[in-house]
Amino acid sequence: MRQRRLKNEINVVPYIDVMLVLLVIFMVATPMMTTGSVELPSAGTAPQKPDKYLKVQVAADGALALFDVDGQESKLGSLRELKAELAARRGPGDAVLPVLIGGDREAPYKNIIEVLDEVKKQGYGRVALETAIK
Repeated sequence: MRQRRLKNEINVVPYIDVMLVLLVIFMVATPMMTTGSVELPSAGTAPQKPDKYLKVQVAADGALALFDVDGQESKLGSLRELKAELAARRGPGDAVLPVLIGGDREAPYKNIIEVLDEVKKQGYGRVALETAIK
């Protein structure tokens, strides 16, 4: 009689089948998983610009300019200069002018947010971002 030889091999075919089934399950289930969604606020348009306002412009290279109520431009070198100018132009009590912030399309978003923060820190309650009308 012949002796039986022991096999030293592992049959991997069932493992491959299981892995393929799991792969298909994950491929089908992954798109169905819901991720956290953010409800963004809608932006409305103001009926018209106020009669008197200050305007801060942020250029594409980050340069700042402040326009007063009469439209006179003052070039500013930094946020510190903007802070000083805004503090000097701030009226007493409720006589605070609204401020429009206009940013160039190519300006880094970070610069516009820094200007927005600085205007808010100076106590200006009415601040708006200027956009192009299409």
